[in-house]
Amino acid sequence: MPYLTTLPLDGETTLHRKRTLPQASSDPDPKPVGSHPTSGGLVAKVRQSGRVRTFLAVLVAAVLAATIGWGVVELGFYLPGVSWPFRIWTTVCWAVFALGLVLLRRVPAKHVAAVVLVGAALIGGAAIVGPPNTSTDSARYAWDGIVQGHGVSPYAHTPNSKATESLRPEWLFPSTVTESDGSVGCTPGRTVKTRDYGTKTVICTQINRPSVNTIYPATAELYFAAVRFVVPTDAQYWPLQAGGLVISLGITVGLVLVLRRRRLDVRWAALWAWCPLVASEAVTNSHVDVLAAGLAFLATALVATNRRWTGGLALGAAIATKLIPVIAAPALLRRQPLKVIAASLAAFLLLYVPYIIGTGPKVLGFLPGYLSEEGYDDGNRFALVHWFAPGELAAPAAVLILLIVAVIVWRVTDPANPWLGQLVMIGATLLVLSPRYPWYALLLIPFVAMTGRWEWLTIAMALSARQFFLYGGTRPLTLLVALVIIVAVSIHRSGPGWQGRMRDTASREWHALLPSRRRPLGAPEPAE
Repeated sequence: MPYLTTLPLDGETTLHRKRTLPQASSDPDPKPVGSHPTSGGLVAKVRQSGRVRTFLAVLVAAVLAATIGWGVVELGFYLPGVSWPFRIWTTVCWAVFALGLVLLRRVPAKHVAAVVLVGAALIGGAAIVGPPNTSTDSARYAWDGIVQGHGVSPYAHTPNSKATESLRPEWLFPSTVTESDGSVGCTPGRTVKTRDYGTKTVICTQINRPSVNTIYPATAELYFAAVRFVVPTDAQYWPLQAGGLVISLGITVGLVLVLRRRRLDVRWAALWAWCPLVASEAVTNSHVDVLAAGLAFLATALVATNRRWTGGLALGAAIATKLIPVIAAPALLRRQPLKVIAASLAAFLLLYVPYIIGTGPKVLGFLPGYLSEEGYDDGNRFALVHWFAPGELAAPAAVLILLIVAVIVWRVTDPANPWLGQLVMIGATLLVLSPRYPWYALLLIPFVAMTGRWEWLTIAMALSARQFFLYGGTRPLTLLVALVIIVAVSIHRSGPGWQGRMRDTASREWHALLPSRRRPLGAPEPAE
């Protein structure tokens, strides 16, 4: 009796028996149906096919890991004048990543979690084989951790202050060199030249902005101190890279567990675990944004399971890591918002208490100057908004857009399933604020994975492109392309009749906000 084999997109293999009319057999010793002479061979082939598909997915993950490791070791530190090698390398990494996602769809379901985790370990391990290659922010992290280990607040002094001269390690403050014209300089690359506040002599350092106080909030500073506490002062970049790897793998495990608990496709976890931007910015360049992303993911998972007090604590810790996770709040406030708000404020303030006691108002650090430096005070930084609201109109227009998005997310997000609301709120913020740096997308990617909405990764790709293509129109153009792709794919996902559903939802929410239609205090909330 012949069989037909089907291979669905989710990787499961199903055997369907083809119906035929019974026929007389001339075999004097007919075999029972279960012992069909071809069935065993077919099942063996199917099983072998599943193993082959699993092997191919792991192989592509290993190729991606090797490509990342090669670039980290061979390309050195990125300088604007030598962009092409980084452009090609980054493009190849994203292409291999896309191929890996396609092959992962064909892996049998029972092997998917293991393949995702093995790939994450390979890719993350490859990202740690060399020093940071596109950013020197982790040098500041290391310095802040080192001074805290000696009982000095990171907010109290600038890195070039005479007060902390005795704490400067050689690897963070290398010796000066004599230039060809006889002047005193520094080795080109990741090193910058500054002057000692006390003696005014030239000093070299790998810390960017060495003449200003640190910008990082309390949770970040506690993390820096904890990482540097367990290693010697002469340990260079690898401790924070190892910390980024551990957090990144922890997020991967969390994604697998939450996706499985919600009976969603575990393959989606690879959108985070195998993403080249995660390998580069969370591990190689060890940006603290990965900690903020992990805490925001944890807060959302807790609130979604009705643990609002602990979810609020995690959200407060996330905000005290990089401030921008405050945009994760609207999707978590649909039900019993006071619990989340109170817990978040309590966590935020308690984390700052040690630094406020020791440093006072200096805990603001360089934040006001940073916002001005990035162009947010005059509107130049809002790449997309600047097109229709130029100059000083850009900032208020951006605030208005984000307020509207926040209200919509707050109103329509399902309290038990806030993942899509988080994706929309964070993605919209990145499109509106259009930051110069790709590591801000780390906050977005866990929610891309939790929803399976791969199209939102185009925002991360747009921010990465801006890093290596420094032309004036690159950032608004790439973000516009990302926005078009997101809208087009979202409409396709919605299916026919999406306009009517949007109108119905907008009408219902508008009438719910009108004073005459508000529910009386204490009245039950209508079913959603």
